[in-house]
Amino acid sequence: MSLMNSIKTNAPIKITCVVGTRPEAIKMAPVISALARDAAFETVVLASGQHADMLTQALDDFGLSADVNLNIMKNTQTLEHIASAVIEGVGKFLGKARQDMLLVHGDTATTLGAALAAFYRRTPIGHVEAGLRSRDLKSPFPEEANRVLTDKISSLFFAPTERAAGNLLAEGCDAARVFVTGNTVIDALFWILKTTSELGATPDFLRVIPRDAPLVLFTAHRRESWGEPLKNICGAILRVSEAHPEIRVLVPLHKNPVVRDIIRSELGGNDRVIFSEPLSYRDFVAAMNRSLFLLSDSGGVQEEASALKKPVLILREISERPEAISHGTGVLVGTNPDEIEKESLRLIEDEKYLASFAEKTSPFGDGQASGRICDIIKTYFADKDM
Repeated sequence: MSLMNSIKTNAPIKITCVVGTRPEAIKMAPVISALARDAAFETVVLASGQHADMLTQALDDFGLSADVNLNIMKNTQTLEHIASAVIEGVGKFLGKARQDMLLVHGDTATTLGAALAAFYRRTPIGHVEAGLRSRDLKSPFPEEANRVLTDKISSLFFAPTERAAGNLLAEGCDAARVFVTGNTVIDALFWILKTTSELGATPDFLRVIPRDAPLVLFTAHRRESWGEPLKNICGAILRVSEAHPEIRVLVPLHKNPVVRDIIRSELGGNDRVIFSEPLSYRDFVAAMNRSLFLLSDSGGVQEEASALKKPVLILREISERPEAISHGTGVLVGTNPDEIEKESLRLIEDEKYLASFAEKTSPFGDGQASGRICDIIKTYFADKDM
């Protein structure tokens, strides 16, 4: 090794971690923390601001904050605005502050925009949660396209599962750059559970729910569910609530007015349905833990519920996380109201069936993904310097 290479090896590896939405912040928080604890790295947290308050709230739960915030969010923002603003903002940042690698997560407009900016600046890209595929560009929209395109220009692929890694290899990705790490959301979940247990406090919003009332947690936000599909979901929830008046349904409302307006219109006026603003991640974990089961179109909830041994009825026609279905931790019900009602009633009325979910094994990791990602990045740069 030359003297120049030796000097470069001793310098910290400059990593920028990009986050734009609440789920990205939650899933990247353990990676950011692991990088910050390691003297081998000089870490910058760059927030696009695709979600504004929700993003800051999520980082706060982990004691983190953004070093750079593009503050791109505006009312009724379009996907074109988000992507173009992120490309420009991240490009300007990289033009001023050279980075050794940009880490992006998942499949949002921020993810793709930041990855394109890094690609244009010839900065290596590490993709956390790489390789997920539904193989339908319309579902989820636009996430499937975002993650496929991001993987096309990435340098390192941190796949959460063997299946995700297999998808990447089948698409021709270099096997030497594809790594199965587990999903970082499990790291985040375990950290929150540990610290919440140490605090020993019950969130205020859970105190309004009778102790003996079975709780169902319902979240929805996917574009493909807007309109009639979301109304169908709400109709099924109302029928379940009527069949079992003891049930309480907790609905943290998404900030998007299209989603909020439909859910409030369809479920408002039912005193067994409890609305809230988006919960902090700590409170959301508490709500999941308190729930009998979950109804959700979220990808992250499929992973979290499996680790918590909670059944999740997946409100999607197809899932890019088929491991939840194959391992029996989730049930794909789509937006068919009859199917949603049937599976919900089965979970409420069949105690043996409900209890069987506690015996399932989560396929999404052991909570050590972030450490693996750090080690892989160090090896990548060490090999480049040799």
